[in-house]
Amino acid sequence: MSDLLCLSATDVLQNLRQGQLSAVELMQATLARIEELNPNFNAIVSLADPQSLLEQAKATDAAPNKGPLHGLPFAVKDLADVVGFPTSQGSPLFAGALPKDDEPMVARLRAAGAIFIGKTNTPEFGLGSHTFNSVFGATKNPYDNALSSGGSSGGAAAALALRMVALADGSDMMGSLRNPAAWNNIYGFRPTWSLVPPKPEGEIFFNELSTLGPMARTPRDLALLLTVQAGFDERLPHGIAPCDYRAAMGNPLGAPKIGWLGDWGGAYQIEPGILALCEKALNQMSDIGAEVQTLKAPFPADAIWDSWTTLRSWIVAMEQSTTYDDLENHMHMKPELLWEVARGLALSGADIHKASVIRSDWYIKAEKLFKRVNFLALPSTQVWPFPIDWRFPKTINGVAMDTYHRWMEVVVPVSLLGLPCVNVPVGFGALGLPCGMQIFGPRGSDKALLNFAQSWHLATDWPNANPPLHCTKRTL
Repeated sequence: MSDLLCLSATDVLQNLRQGQLSAVELMQATLARIEELNPNFNAIVSLADPQSLLEQAKATDAAPNKGPLHGLPFAVKDLADVVGFPTSQGSPLFAGALPKDDEPMVARLRAAGAIFIGKTNTPEFGLGSHTFNSVFGATKNPYDNALSSGGSSGGAAAALALRMVALADGSDMMGSLRNPAAWNNIYGFRPTWSLVPPKPEGEIFFNELSTLGPMARTPRDLALLLTVQAGFDERLPHGIAPCDYRAAMGNPLGAPKIGWLGDWGGAYQIEPGILALCEKALNQMSDIGAEVQTLKAPFPADAIWDSWTTLRSWIVAMEQSTTYDDLENHMHMKPELLWEVARGLALSGADIHKASVIRSDWYIKAEKLFKRVNFLALPSTQVWPFPIDWRFPKTINGVAMDTYHRWMEVVVPVSLLGLPCVNVPVGFGALGLPCGMQIFGPRGSDKALLNFAQSWHLATDWPNANPPLHCTKRTL
């Protein structure tokens, strides 16, 4: 493998700016890497014509620097609209559908100089933390291609781990920037809700459950991409002022206090080995100045779950009701989606209000917690990567999961409140599979989280210390 593909995005872009590397050379290496590995892992879909991409790279070399991503090959998650590429959303109902416009986040990437090479694979409409669909198939885990890469940003995470791209975008409703990051030994960052503006269409006031965000092999690269993605959009009612998130890197940590929530007082079933790796990492975090304390479950897990499943089903139903209303579409919609929509359509206004009151109570409790600690910590997943041909885990430790997404309940306390959260790699289990941990803080603590994650990265560098077998450097 070309050494330049092992570099961070920050280093690649610096080499491009300084003329030590050309966009054509980078594109050639990228395309060769995709040709070599993508057939076995299926991370990138709808790849553009290679000759056209080389011509774009040549034009980029001849053009003035366009922005912070100038000349960087980039594949966008297949839920976002990119002019010139189909947005299938993993659904046969929309396979081959070509958008008329870039959506806002994509427009920002294009304006920053990224060269779009294709899309990254995702489950149907992004539902489920396992990337498979009937349009492109399943994305396999770089550490064992018989296993899942997670989801819904599974294609993005696998492409990063396999060094096919240096940066990737993702989205996160129920762990989709965290679960695949954990299973692919990379970083995924869920920003404070409204920091990265969504597409300005449909309902734009109430849906605070899902957000766009960055994925990368270093926190500094997360900050680079977030700086491009984030900022006001005058067409939306919410927003946070833009800034350069890289500026926070290297600030003195002080002695941040981290509250470890473990398995939420036994409420979450977690497979053996995951908690132990997280606790080992927390001990290492103490070595870089953090003060770690174990906390009791701060709020009833069943109340958070009831609130979450109500609001999630309601949002999914509202977003997919037009597709669902055409009965002929049902045969082309996966059972989990049909279940979510039917459940959401059956909810009353009182049901939604009750769920939002629970969310409000949890928010108030969380804010009180953040007066005692700077960050809270949970495992990023409850299970290790599972076989690629499963739809989802039906049991954990012999306990039945009562829904298709119950096995990812551990991410819900963060998602329900729209809090910023970073998945940090924390090592590998007995079978050589990666594990990750969620570190999250109060709204607006994005800079502090990224700075802490960078300190952790400098102390451990798990993505480079233990890359997939296919990504070991041949020379140094």
